[in-house]
Amino acid sequence: MKQSTAAAALVVATLTGFEGVRYVAYKDSVGIPTICMGETKNVRMGMTATPAECDKALIERANEFAAGVESCVPSAKDMPVERYAAHVSLAYNIGTSAYCKSSIARLTNAGDVRGGCNAFLLYVKAGGITLKGLVNRRNEERRMCLKGL
Repeated sequence: MKQSTAAAALVVATLTGFEGVRYVAYKDSVGIPTICMGETKNVRMGMTATPAECDKALIERANEFAAGVESCVPSAKDMPVERYAAHVSLAYNIGTSAYCKSSIARLTNAGDVRGGCNAFLLYVKAGGITLKGLVNRRNEERRMCLKGL
């Protein structure tokens, strides 16, 4: 994560707030085995994790997704802290590939930062179904992204 320590802390706090914490693997809204704070990598049903393992996994994965955001939106490294956290939060939720192909990345790269922030509201479906939790999350990410514009 090329952003400051403050940005890293906000990313972790944002993800923890949106994802919640579960120490026993469960299936998410579209049936993907998930644990800790939304972690899906190498998760199998029946797995358990400690709080320390979850914290470590979140920091590692947040750094991975931050690097992904910075690779497809080079200006991310210079974004205000809250905007940066919103972009990383979205990438963590939808995946780096989907983020890099998103209208958010495209508009931001084209210099339409406000349009990119407003486009967060387009990503509210999982498995083709609009989810209230995603609507709430995207509204908050949009608010964070627009701060200071």
